[in-house]
Amino acid sequence: MSFPIHRKRRLRTSEAMRRLVRETHLEPSQLVLPLFVCPGEGVRKEISSMPGHAQLSIDELVKECETTHKLGVGGVILFGIPEHKDESASGAYDPQGITQRAIRAVKKALPELLVITDVCNCEYTSHGHCGKIIGNDVDNDTTLAWLAEAAVSHAQAGADMVAPSDMMDGRVAAIRHSLDAHGFQKIPIFSYAAKYASVFYGPFREAAESTPQFGDRRTYQMDPANGREAMHEMELDLEEGADMLMVKPAMPYLDLIRAARERFPVPIGAYQVSGEFSMIVAAARNGWLDLDRAMLESLTCIRRAGADIILTYFAKDVARALA
Repeated sequence: MSFPIHRKRRLRTSEAMRRLVRETHLEPSQLVLPLFVCPGEGVRKEISSMPGHAQLSIDELVKECETTHKLGVGGVILFGIPEHKDESASGAYDPQGITQRAIRAVKKALPELLVITDVCNCEYTSHGHCGKIIGNDVDNDTTLAWLAEAAVSHAQAGADMVAPSDMMDGRVAAIRHSLDAHGFQKIPIFSYAAKYASVFYGPFREAAESTPQFGDRRTYQMDPANGREAMHEMELDLEEGADMLMVKPAMPYLDLIRAARERFPVPIGAYQVSGEFSMIVAAARNGWLDLDRAMLESLTCIRRAGADIILTYFAKDVARALA
């Protein structure tokens, strides 16, 4: 790999980027809103298990991003839902794919909004797994080529940052090498470094239409019982060129957020996942919790544990609450 692998200037390229990595209190600028983009026009398909959220066509996505940007939220992360799926996840790295077209539309309308992209294959494969299937398992090394090509296509479309979430071994190095080879040395990698095989992803599977058609993801996502392994995963990702690290989910893994914050000098992110969001909303709708207080307390605890950045479906609500 060509020098330098670690380019600290990647995280200083814009005011939005600099706001995102500041190590301060709970602020809208430290939050990232996940959004789901789908084919069509004028589409806003409500997600039943995630009240207040929807699959959005590109025109509706742009409107959602405009609102998000006005509220001062730090950025958005895009998840694409293609019109067609196949065994080779071709929509993930198609230059005219749903995510690539969404990036171009959002950056054209809102050039200052920080746009992160989820780099994975599960939404694009007909079987719902995160890579090429050989013998009922995901083939690691073939999948790396798909991920690298997808990351480059996102950068070419205008993404500010890429976030690989597949948990293949060596994916950060493959993506970094490919980005650098195509002239994208300034694009940071926000690695889902410690991503667990968690039950808390349930509502997301509806939102992203990514439920595996057989088996599960425990051969590549982490065992919830393991903590030391998470530290090793993060070390390896940093060695491969990751600029920021993520723990996912967030609240059930606060100990690992704290351990990562104490051990590594880079920005640490945490994903308050769909199940965490939906539990709080459901409890509030049943009158068991105060929604605003539960929302703010949960996010404050994640920040207190050491997360510099939080991906959360509450991002807009928090911004309004803190205004």
